[in-house]
Amino acid sequence: MNNVVIAENLGKCYGSLRALNGISFAIREGECCGFLGHNGAGKTTTMRMIYGLSTVDEGRLTIFGRPVRLTPPAIKSLIGIVPQEDNLDPDLNVLENLEVYGGLFGLRRREARERARDLLALMGLEDKTHAKVNELSGGLKRRLVIARALINRPRLVVLDEPTTGLDPQARHLVWQKLRALKSEGVTLVLTTHYMEEAAQLCDRLLVMHEGAILAEGSPRQLVERHTLPWAIEVLVLLDAIPAGLADKVAAAGGEALQVVDGLFLYATDGEDMWRRLDGWGVPPHACFLRPSNLEDVFLKLTGKGEED
Repeated sequence: MNNVVIAENLGKCYGSLRALNGISFAIREGECCGFLGHNGAGKTTTMRMIYGLSTVDEGRLTIFGRPVRLTPPAIKSLIGIVPQEDNLDPDLNVLENLEVYGGLFGLRRREARERARDLLALMGLEDKTHAKVNELSGGLKRRLVIARALINRPRLVVLDEPTTGLDPQARHLVWQKLRALKSEGVTLVLTTHYMEEAAQLCDRLLVMHEGAILAEGSPRQLVERHTLPWAIEVLVLLDAIPAGLADKVAAAGGEALQVVDGLFLYATDGEDMWRRLDGWGVPPHACFLRPSNLEDVFLKLTGKGEED
């Protein structure tokens, strides 16, 4: 499988702030590769280098086989960009937003309009063709931004926090559209701090924290490598947790993890550990047993939970 993007020891500083600490990765053709991390982890800095809004100051970046310091127009024409913020033109209607953007890639108006109508159909926006941008809901705006990113028929689409601020229903609709794109062979690069989004969409994930890549693999691989199969969320105040609980959990073959004001217990046999809770002085009715997931990986590796 060909690599669309190859990064080798990328580093970046903004004054005294070091945003990237020599990260290396490759993005394969036709996959959805996700960068998972809290705000400030270095995800957006990495994406800005790929789509040409930030220079490569340290290390080496190769896109479509060409080493770049600042992504040139010839490569930008192969990339679609979905930024964090909706930067649609409020003075234009839905169709015009796509037509004008197509003109930036040298499309004639007729061709831009034909592509725009096809993309509006793909994104389920046919009935909004002549609506003003300000009349759209947050979810519809995000779908329009994704449609706009496809007007140049890109081989690579970079999506920076594509569903931030959306309600659950709108988020799932956007996910469906992204899956459809991937099924057509488009390579997707996704940044997110939503664990469910990463698990739903990504073939492979890179977990970032403080400018470094801590782990890489498929969602299932990351869970299997970095956590035990079962998690128990202890839903009581930390000052009510019996002393020595972590030692008892470890002696039973499990792990205890405290994150801010929360406590998580991990076990190979969740039901066995559940039965031990009462004897350890932890009321089982105040606990929640579930399979381990990506959020547990993130908690363990970074010490931070999912952000709002």
